Amino acid sequence: MRILNEAQVTELLPMRACIELMASALAALSRGDAQVPLRSVMRLPRGHDVLAVMPAHTGDPEVLGAKIITVFPDNQSRGLDAHQGAVLLFHPRDGRLLALLDASAVTAIRTAAVSGLATRLLARPDAGTLALLGSGVQARTHLEAMAAVRQLRTVRVWSRTAAHAAAFAEWARAALGLEVMTCASAEEAVRGADIVCTVTSSREPVLEGAWLEPGTHVNAVGASQPDARELDSDAVARARLFADRRESLTHESADYQVPLREGRLRPDETVPELGEVVLGTVPGRRDADEITLFKSLGLAIEDLVAAQHVLERAEREDVGTVVPMLGTATSGAG
Repeated sequence: MRILNEAQVTELLPMRACIELMASALAALSRGDAQVPLRSVMRLPRGHDVLAVMPAHTGDPEVLGAKIITVFPDNQSRGLDAHQGAVLLFHPRDGRLLALLDASAVTAIRTAAVSGLATRLLARPDAGTLALLGSGVQARTHLEAMAAVRQLRTVRVWSRTAAHAAAFAEWARAALGLEVMTCASAEEAVRGADIVCTVTSSREPVLEGAWLEPGTHVNAVGASQPDARELDSDAVARARLFADRRESLTHESADYQVPLREGRLRPDETVPELGEVVLGTVPGRRDADEITLFKSLGLAIEDLVAAQHVLERAEREDVGTVVPMLGTATSGAG
């Protein structure tokens, strides 16, 4: 088994390459070449902390594994990523455990890469004013992903904690050479933006539909449980909605479920999957004024395809720590 830590995963999984990997993974899912059960979530007795298990299998290339994570939304106040855990890769033919990768790094990169893919497919070609609602780990990787698919002219960030927004702006200048404007309110950040990414740990809406200009593209990322939402119902009702997977959207997303219960969405309308846009079976943006919304829930197939890429590079470049496992030993007859 090869063990790869956060720094090694980050080095071996560049954003532009991960965006292409996510296109392949979501296309495989939409054409039926993947098994991705709904995640199993155990809620802890206190607050909103959870333990989640996310298995998956895909056939071409064949990848088998699971992500096991905890999600502790208050971790940002502790200086920690909200997502902690591991991605496990198994041999698809004999079941041997092949690799254990830091899940925080895989999650941070692949989540933003999927949003980058959605932005490439759905945002206007000339979109270049980005609003980030949130200033944590996902804000950093999302800024990198947005810069990979669009020429950014203006970047704005809002955080409930002004010091966090200021620290994010300093990081962006030093790490990416991008100037970021800090905003006193979410509305100030969003008004006039043509790309919006919600990457908060909020359980109540931080984005209102009334703030969105015609032609805006929204990546709604932070809320991935049925009791948390980042968008008000108007934001969802005004937009043409896309999902990473319909089954996940209908079972796991309050951003979808609440406006549906309120009658703001048509229950008989099929929400297109991003993989269908990749495959060309569903059109992306239809006109310059259409508001598009990608609701990201996060899928194990995304983690595994990214992790497989990291493992293959690690084996070629001899990166990581190799640990003998009991299951790999050949035992004689006793």
